[in-house]
Amino acid sequence: QLQLVESGGGLVQPGGSLTLSCVASGFHFQTYEVSWFRQAPGLAREGISVISSYGGRTIYADSVRGRFTIARDDAKNTAYLQMDNLKPEDSGVYTCACGRHSLGFHAPPTYEYWGVGTQVTVSS
Repeated sequence: QLQLVESGGGLVQPGGSLTLSCVASGFHFQTYEVSWFRQAPGLAREGISVISSYGGRTIYADSVRGRFTIARDDAKNTAYLQMDNLKPEDSGVYTCACGRHSLGFHAPPTYEYWGVGTQVTVSS
């Protein structure tokens, strides 16, 4: 079965941290770049971070650079998003996706695999 499953979301206070996981199964995860997106109610989906296949390169949206860290462990078919110093505006549904592109954020239909998302709520 080809799938991505996210976990690690939850409720956290401003300034807190969460680590999201994205576990892949059924395809050759190592050869795909992994992207994290988030979507808040009423807003468009926003690209947050990307890590290249084999993990050599990363990019971050300006809104999270310096606070979020993306990583992958291909032996575990898992990607991670470490989120520190969280702000209320970081709230939303975080979804991982896998595709084969030049490094960057691309139109959703071009990704081959999507997870269903995990909710992150930053609130006091």
